[in-house]
Amino acid sequence: MKTGGNRYGTHRVVEPIGILPQPARIVNNDMSEIWDNEMLIDVIRLNIDSASFHQIKTKLEKKGHAGLEKAFANHIIDLTDRTGKHKNEDTGSGGMLIGTVKELGPNFEMKDKVKVGDKIATLVSLSLTPLKVKKVVKVLLDKDQAEIEGQAILFSSGIYAKLPDDMDENLALSVLDVAGAPAQVERLVKPGDNVVIIGANGKSGILCNAVAKERAGVSGKVIGIVRNEKYFETCRQTGCDEVLLASATDALGIEKVVKEATNGKMADVVVNVVNIEDTEMGSILACKDRGMVYFFSMATSFTKAALGAEGIGADVDMILGNGYAHNHAIISVDLLKRNPVLMKLFKERYTD
Repeated sequence: MKTGGNRYGTHRVVEPIGILPQPARIVNNDMSEIWDNEMLIDVIRLNIDSASFHQIKTKLEKKGHAGLEKAFANHIIDLTDRTGKHKNEDTGSGGMLIGTVKELGPNFEMKDKVKVGDKIATLVSLSLTPLKVKKVVKVLLDKDQAEIEGQAILFSSGIYAKLPDDMDENLALSVLDVAGAPAQVERLVKPGDNVVIIGANGKSGILCNAVAKERAGVSGKVIGIVRNEKYFETCRQTGCDEVLLASATDALGIEKVVKEATNGKMADVVVNVVNIEDTEMGSILACKDRGMVYFFSMATSFTKAALGAEGIGADVDMILGNGYAHNHAIISVDLLKRNPVLMKLFKERYTD
């Protein structure tokens, strides 16, 4: 066993030397011998973040690949072979994984007590996780997931959650993948707030709907924005008081419908959980002066958001989606367990 590794994983960085694993282009994914402060994981399934999965799928479709699942599988193997991790080279984002603990270095910093053989979900991005894929068993194109045979490394600074014994592993993976969103919304929304959720029908969206309504209460209003009327009922069932039809990329269209729905007051809090680019300005225009915009989407451009807000004289606070918040795994799993509507939707959408 190797010794002297850095808790943040810089000892695994190949190129460029001297930076952290997430921004690195290439990391060392040799699994034959681990460092004394690492956890080795036998990987079962990858949950690729929605923006990344959508971008990869679209790119492969444009290239004319007939067998999309096979092409996606080849992409996963090629990317991890070349770079040592699953970091989308266009979006810069990753996802997360589930697997079983194979080996624990004696100096690994234990957050939650686990042992060899325990099944866990990593709560850090695949964009910084050394990953060796031996085989892609199946790509689940409708779930943003891939079943694989392979191994991964979790660094001492990494966080993880032991999978609940009373929950399907794929269901747990799906909710833990977006656990940061509802946990942050719980912090941001106050009683009486007008809350706008752009992408209210998605995986993170339906969780945010429920939390936002709990926090805003009867005196507040939760407004969901979706691109298709067929999503209206789901959004209402999960917490939206009103659902509006608009494209997330149509900034002026969003401003118009939100202004009508709030009698010109606009939103106290805007939550962006869509998986496509160019949605920054719609989020900003939906927000009131000195309001809060939370960009959970990994398709968000800091440049577009910052310069766009400046360009229209919008004085709003903006938060880039940190996928981690204290106790976010517990908060999200508990939300799913106590909300039968959410549980039913997640089972329908994300279990085999």
